[in-house]
Amino acid sequence: MSLQDKYRAVLQLGEQLGVQEGFVEEKDGKLHIGGITQTQYEKNLLWDKIKEIGGESFPDVAANIKVAVTDYYHKHTVSKGETLSKIAKQYYDDASKYMKIFNANTDILKNPDLIQIGQELIIPNE
Repeated sequence: MSLQDKYRAVLQLGEQLGVQEGFVEEKDGKLHIGGITQTQYEKNLLWDKIKEIGGESFPDVAANIKVAVTDYYHKHTVSKGETLSKIAKQYYDDASKYMKIFNANTDILKNPDLIQIGQELIIPNE
């Protein structure tokens, strides 16, 4: 099995995320991959997938992943049934950080308990 086959899920995730200037090269027993994600959250998703496949040390991968936008962690479009707490749990793994999201979006949110389907929220850096 080639390293590209082993890490196929990482490459597919990169395609789904729309990684720009992406590259993949198998050289000297390592898979060299990289590109530019839109946000830090997307970069973290790629790293999580690399670790899921290759373990914590992943000796057969060299990744160079850059981030295009560093002003915020991600942008999230509100879906049915979501609350700021659920969104905070998704991005920060801590529902109690919902006020960080609220405070970053006071231009469109007036009450942390009232969010609307379709609103695009800025998820601030931690």
